[in-house]
Amino acid sequence: MGAPASPYTRKMLAVLRYRRIAYAMLTPPIAVARGMPQAKVPLLPTFYLPNAAGVIEAVTDSSPLIRRLEAEHEGRSVIPADPALRFLDMLIEDYGDEWLTKPMFHYRWHYAADIKRAGDTLPYYRAITQTRETAAQSAKAFSERQISRLKFVGSNATTAPVIEASYKRLLGLLDAHFAVHPFLLGQRPGASDFAMFGQLTQLVGFDPTPTALAYEIAPRVPAWTHLVEDLSGLAPADADWISPDTIPATLFGLLSEIGRTYVPVMLANTKALMAGATEVIATVDGAEWRQQAFPYQGKCVRWLREAYTALDAAERCKVDAALAGTGCEALVRS
Repeated sequence: MGAPASPYTRKMLAVLRYRRIAYAMLTPPIAVARGMPQAKVPLLPTFYLPNAAGVIEAVTDSSPLIRRLEAEHEGRSVIPADPALRFLDMLIEDYGDEWLTKPMFHYRWHYAADIKRAGDTLPYYRAITQTRETAAQSAKAFSERQISRLKFVGSNATTAPVIEASYKRLLGLLDAHFAVHPFLLGQRPGASDFAMFGQLTQLVGFDPTPTALAYEIAPRVPAWTHLVEDLSGLAPADADWISPDTIPATLFGLLSEIGRTYVPVMLANTKALMAGATEVIATVDGAEWRQQAFPYQGKCVRWLREAYTALDAAERCKVDAALAGTGCEALVRS
């Protein structure tokens, strides 16, 4: 179950298409009408999969779902076989999921033109036949709720310039990288590509303000996003991954951007959780960053650290070399 305005839905649909895994897509009204089970935490996308007893359960969370699909379906993997590269892919995927969602949510609910487009369109995803009057009422209530939640992604008058500057830098970095490599880790997509893609489907494909910026700064990025929507025709080979021993300069630039924005917020979130605090206070690009503490993001840091610790000494050295000077090394050494 999912909806086109959900970046994580788009992420997972693209994974399924690329991996040629058969699926049926249910919109929320269809899922309800069919009496599908409810997830403990109702998030999009929701997958309906059998448990060990064969009973269909509602399962959410895109990153673990990707790993489950890897275990259950052979071929066309989105997880690199090389352990060091696999860690870098995991790190970039988490950046896409946990940081890039900040500009996505910020642009959609900060600017009048973007608020209007979202409010005018999103209600119809739940009921395409509803009247305009009903949709307008839904739009008003939904928009007000979402605007009130900007604080949850850290968007406010102080951080807005930081969020927008990070998005513009990312556009330039991706444009430079895709001029040389069609995907983040070489000639085939990893989980990190699909995480980045999911957020970009909204940032460069729906919301007018960030879309206009993308076409002005980095037109290659919207083109890449359109291409990644369906990669079922791509024929990947094992040799298509880059070597972790020779990280391209353009990828180093992306890792440095991750260390500049995502890392300080994630570390401050972990610190807040350990202290039992409800608010995260960090410094990003010289500006104070405040947002609600999120236990899930604490889990993300723990999973990354566990993956790093599980590497053998040689592979850890490769990761250390790739991260040296990016700011990302603080994430696994703190």
